[in-house]
Amino acid sequence: SRAKHLAKPLSYRSIARMNEQLALAVRRRTEELVALTIDLIRFPTVNPPGDAYTPCCEYIARRLKAKGFATQFIRGVGAPGDSDRYPRTNVVARREGRSPGATVHFNSHIDVVEAGEGWTLDPYAGVVRDGKVFGRGACDMKGGLAASIIAAEAFLEIYPDFPGAIEISGTADEESGGFGGVAYLAREGFFSKPRVDHVIIPEPLNKDRICLGHRGVWWAEIETHGAIAHGAMPFLGDSAIRHMGALLHAFEEELFPALDAKQTRMPVVPEGARRSTLNINSVHGGQTEDFFPGLPSPNVADSCRMVLDRRFLIEEDISEVKGEVVSILERLKQERPKFDYSMRDLMEVLPLMTEEDAPVPSAIAAGIREVFGKEPEYVISPGTYDQKHISRIGHLHDCVAYGPGILDLAHQPDEWVGIEDMVQSATVMAMSLDVLLRGVTPPK
Repeated sequence: SRAKHLAKPLSYRSIARMNEQLALAVRRRTEELVALTIDLIRFPTVNPPGDAYTPCCEYIARRLKAKGFATQFIRGVGAPGDSDRYPRTNVVARREGRSPGATVHFNSHIDVVEAGEGWTLDPYAGVVRDGKVFGRGACDMKGGLAASIIAAEAFLEIYPDFPGAIEISGTADEESGGFGGVAYLAREGFFSKPRVDHVIIPEPLNKDRICLGHRGVWWAEIETHGAIAHGAMPFLGDSAIRHMGALLHAFEEELFPALDAKQTRMPVVPEGARRSTLNINSVHGGQTEDFFPGLPSPNVADSCRMVLDRRFLIEEDISEVKGEVVSILERLKQERPKFDYSMRDLMEVLPLMTEEDAPVPSAIAAGIREVFGKEPEYVISPGTYDQKHISRIGHLHDCVAYGPGILDLAHQPDEWVGIEDMVQSATVMAMSLDVLLRGVTPPK
């Protein structure tokens, strides 16, 4: 049992020697770590639509099979975006130890956002320059995936007879909510006890930080309704776009100032995200753009749709969050002639925050102290990530995000991850495995 492994006290000198062995095992794999990151970047796993998921997962499986992992592919059948052309393919690899014990799971999403404009190099080439690996997904989060694989391989070299099990997954669709990836797997039992006990998600929150959770999110679509008429006689119709303009004006005058005044005790980074926020994700009114390259016909818009992206704090209740918007809509319905609307929820996730003294953050903290000689910084992510599904669906709460990379670089042109950052983060992860599986904890 795991208790037996915890029963043998070790001297500080012995622990330091074991940590040094793990650190050297990771360091010896630096070139391998860089090559693995480059290979992963070269799969253009752009979401949407969900390109190259299957070949990327097959690549991960081949590598881990060679290291003794059993692998399986799970398609998120029926998830948003899943199709035969763009299957939501996930890979889960598991390496059993020599005796029973806990299971530690490293979960990384393989999807990346579109490259966009502004790049000075090929976003899918995996260029190495000035101690950095450049490319879309280098920071978010293929560098983290590569670091977790190297960490596990280094641990297996030093401790081939470890107790318990190690799992590594590459999952789909985190950038669009994770419904074809971690959410699907969680419903299938991949992120619940007794299969898994501890989860580390190598998202790019900086190498000396532990991310305990995230703010809440509510996405909704609001549609204002009007009446179509000839554009030369707009008085015969009712413009849904003008109604939406009135709503946007009310948001500017009332809602945005109110949200800006709300503060949280959660250690959200960056500091500006310690307030409630609202982003107008998109507004679409009138005719679609299907007429290009021709000209539109002269019509009054009978529909206008807006998508809201509302991020809220642990001190706020979801009913309050929605009520703030609904109250403005209902007031406009009373004050504005012919104003009518409909609203539908697209997604809602409550804020969450793992306790600092839970096993996973404690293990990572021990590694950070050993590698960096300092106390970790505990932070909260401004946006959600796949921890939400592990907690909400899998009911597994010993989960945090820890990995290499600078959060501000995510989704930016010329995205990069530092090579030394990956090496150091991989070392922390390997030491965390030692704490969680073998019960070896260095003194603070």
